Order: sequence, then structure tokens, then C-alpha cells
Amino acid sequence: MTAQLLEVKDLRVAFGGKEVVHGVQFHIAPGEKLALVGESGSGKTVTALAMLGLVPNATVTGSAVFAGLEGQPPRDLISMPERDLLSVRGREIAMIFQEPMTALNPLFPVGDQIAEVLQLKEGLSKREAWDGAVKALHATGIPDPERRAMSFPHQLSGGQRQRAMIAMALAGRPRLLLADEPTTALDVTLRVQILDLLGEIQAHNGMAMLLITHDLNLVRKFADRVAVMENGYLVETGAVDEIFSNPQHAYTRKLIDSRPERDVDETPAGGGAPVMEAKDMRVTYPVHLPGIKGWFRKGQFIAVKNAAFRIEPGRTLGVVGESGSGKSTLAMAALGLIPHQGELDVVQRRWGPDAAGNKAIRRMVQVVFQDPFSSLSPRMTVEEIVGEGLLVHHPEYDVPQRRARVVQALSDVGLTEAQFPGLLNRYPHEFSGGQRQRLAIARALIVEPSVLILDEPTSALDVTIQKQVLKLLQGLQRDKGLSYLLITHDVDVIWAMAHDVLVMKDGEVVEAGTVEEVLKAPRNPYTQTLVAAAA
Repeated sequence: MTAQLLEVKDLRVAFGGKEVVHGVQFHIAPGEKLALVGESGSGKTVTALAMLGLVPNATVTGSAVFAGLEGQPPRDLISMPERDLLSVRGREIAMIFQEPMTALNPLFPVGDQIAEVLQLKEGLSKREAWDGAVKALHATGIPDPERRAMSFPHQLSGGQRQRAMIAMALAGRPRLLLADEPTTALDVTLRVQILDLLGEIQAHNGMAMLLITHDLNLVRKFADRVAVMENGYLVETGAVDEIFSNPQHAYTRKLIDSRPERDVDETPAGGGAPVMEAKDMRVTYPVHLPGIKGWFRKGQFIAVKNAAFRIEPGRTLGVVGESGSGKSTLAMAALGLIPHQGELDVVQRRWGPDAAGNKAIRRMVQVVFQDPFSSLSPRMTVEEIVGEGLLVHHPEYDVPQRRARVVQALSDVGLTEAQFPGLLNRYPHEFSGGQRQRLAIARALIVEPSVLILDEPTSALDVTIQKQVLKLLQGLQRDKGLSYLLITHDVDVIWAMAHDVLVMKDGEVVEAGTVEEVLKAPRNPYTQTLVAAAA
């Protein structure tokens, strides 16, 4: 039997006497890729951080035996003194965190941050460390690494920031890499690029990896073995092929079956009056011109170029593309929140300079944002949040009338007093992510809109909760005849929800058609790349 690089036994983590990780056991062989999967709150990240002593105010017991370097005995990370752990972190075991924008220091260029690791862990001089940082960036495929090394994190794209994080993690040439949701914040094509990069580096260096994720598609493509966690317990482990073809535990089957399912009215478009229609829509932003030209005039950045679309009653238009493609700008223009040129009509009314006229249109177009936790006021109760729109659009309602409408809107999205005693007086933090998104949908529905703009409505949710929210939206569309403008980078969500699709790249619509035409027989190379990356 091959000696294990890492062997974890009976790992337990508790906060204030309450245990959150319960006797977890797993192992990782040299050069192996193990995926630790589960929903938010399952204990995946806490398990990984606890092994390195990175969970403050926690009581950690059990063992995590890490193989010693050649000629040295194995060491138990859990019982290791902090001074000794410092030499292991970053040198023998490194970590890639989920969100590089918060993990990287915004005050220092990325090259300096990578060079610091080389100085501390490898004992290199300042000049040698800088050269090593540039080489590390070059190894991750960042173009023009000498210049990018001098860039601050905010000056890099999401993919470039993640590559810089990988370069920093690998600078000390670790034997084990802990990757915590390394692609969650990235577009679908960037996810494939980062996975390919990690795979190449892992194969070249013979490094082992612990991949922490809830993305089963990613696991299927990347990992050798899978360990499934639920509520702090390890419920199933096995080879990737075995787990996906014959899952034994009910929770594993639930995760695998959580891919979005298409359940929409397939009746062909009737050709009636559209609830929203755009022609030659264009959105621009002023930008500073370099040099002396900037003294006299400003340049122009075109965020959306001559877009055209129509949404008919009871149908969904999906807009798909990577970050920076212009899809969210299109949504903001459709909401009347940013100025645009061209024509944009909502229920045969045009957005214009008349504020009174726009107020009537705003009732017809409502929005559900990506992250319900940040879009719901933490200081307002459920009744205040959901009923706020009625104060604007139906000021004639008295308190009992408003409350009755709030209760009905909450019932429509599956939230009732029977389930949640004192529901109307609760605050957003007292609900789960999926329940908060239901509150956001109720807030939008209460004024009886014709169009809901869904801006990445499930990207912040776990796969099982995502499926529930999509099923809710599908049911509401059938019951109320709602139309949706769905903004997303997830091709699976487009397939589950949309009737028609726009594909955007660099502000332009590069392909449009029915969901069958665009996703099953894409013509544009960019669309083909998106569809292939999601397969």
C-alpha cells in the first residue's frame, strides 16, 4: 500500500463547546486529487483550515498526519506547535482561497506579494525573489508577466487575480495544495482555463490537491476521488466514477440530481405585443483620453452596442456571456437605471425624461439581484422589505391591506407563518440563502409586474437550493404569466429557464435565437466555447 501524504483521523472542530465537524476521516496519496464536496455550511472549509491551525477560537481534536520530507518522520499537524506550523504553511502545504480580491492585499502590487513568500520561505534576496515572482506569474499563463507583476489586484481581471493567487500559493513549491472553491467567482470559460492550469501544474510538480467545492461538474472533470460532507459529517467517499455512477448515500444522490431541469411552457411564441422590446439600444460611458487630448474632450466606452430584442408575455429571454460582456449593463438599462440611446419600450411605453411616466413603467419592471444577503436591508423586517413597493405604487392602501398583500406575496413564494412563526417581524439574517432569495422574489412580485429582471438569481446559492429557486420561478411564470429577462453566465440555468437567448461578448450580441437553436447548434465560435465549457 502506498504511504499516504496526508492521513486525517477523527478530526473534530468545536466553537464554544458546539461541535461543527464530527470525526472526519480521509487520506490523500502523493500526486492525488481529492475533492471535498458539500453545500455551504457542511464543514468543508473549516475542515481544511483546522488542519493548518487557521480557525481562531476553535477547539480542534483528532489527528492530521502529514508525511515528512525525505529522511524525516511524519508529523501531526493538529498537535504541532504554532512555530513549527509556520514553516509548513506556504512551504509544504499551500492554500488558494475562494475570492482573490479579498485574499490579496490591495495596497501592494501582486509581484511584491509573491516575492514576499519567496523571501520568507526560500530565503531569497529581494532581487531573486522578484525574478522568481515574475517567473511564477509566467508559469500561470498571465500575459506580459513583468508588467502584471507591478499591477495592484484591482487592476487585474478576475481570471488574472486567480492566477496571481495560484502563483503565490505555488511559489514555495508545496507538496499539497488546498484549493477552496478556486473557480466559483469566475466565468465558465475561465473556470476551464484555471482547472486546466491547475491540472498541468499538479502533473508537472507531482503535487497532491484537496479541492473544496460544491460544483459537481468541476469534480467530475478534475478529481480522482470524492469525499462528501453533510452537516459536518463525512457521509461517503470513493472514486469519481463510482460516486457519480452509483452513489450510496441519499445526500450524495441529492447533490448529483441537483442539475437544473427544464420545466417551462413550450408553446411557440404567439407573435403578440411584446412586454419589452429594444431596438438599436446603446449604452456608453465617458472615459479619459490619454495625453493632451484628455484636457479638451473625453473619450467614449461603448458598453452595449446596438442591441435588439423582444420579450413576449409568459416567456423568458436569457442573456448569457462572461464578465464584461455587457449583460448586466443591458439589465440596468432595461430597468431604467442608466441612460441609453435607441428605443426601449415596456408594455408599449417608452422610458423617457418624464419622471411621472417612468414611475408607472417601474411598477411593470422589477428586479431580483444576485446576492439576497446584500440586496435586503438588514435593518428592515420581512413585512417592511416585502411591502415597501406598495408604499410607492399603492399609497392608497392602509396597513391591513398592505399586510394582506405581503402575506399573499410571501405565500406565493412558499413562505408562511406556519413554517416560520413571527414571519413578518423577522429579519433577513434569520433565513437561509434560498429563503432570502424567496423574500427578494416576493418583494418584486408584490406590485404585480409584467417583467422580472433576474440578475444571476442563483449564482450565490448551493446547487440544491438553486434547483428549488429555479423551480419556484418556473411555477410563478406559468401561474402568473410573468416574463423574465434572465442574466447569467450559467448555460445550465439558461437551458432550464429560457425560451430565447442572446449571447453577448464585448458589448455586442454575437448570436440570438431560440434556446434550441443557440445551445444545441451554436453558430458563433464564442457561443460554441461557452456551450463546450459547460458540458
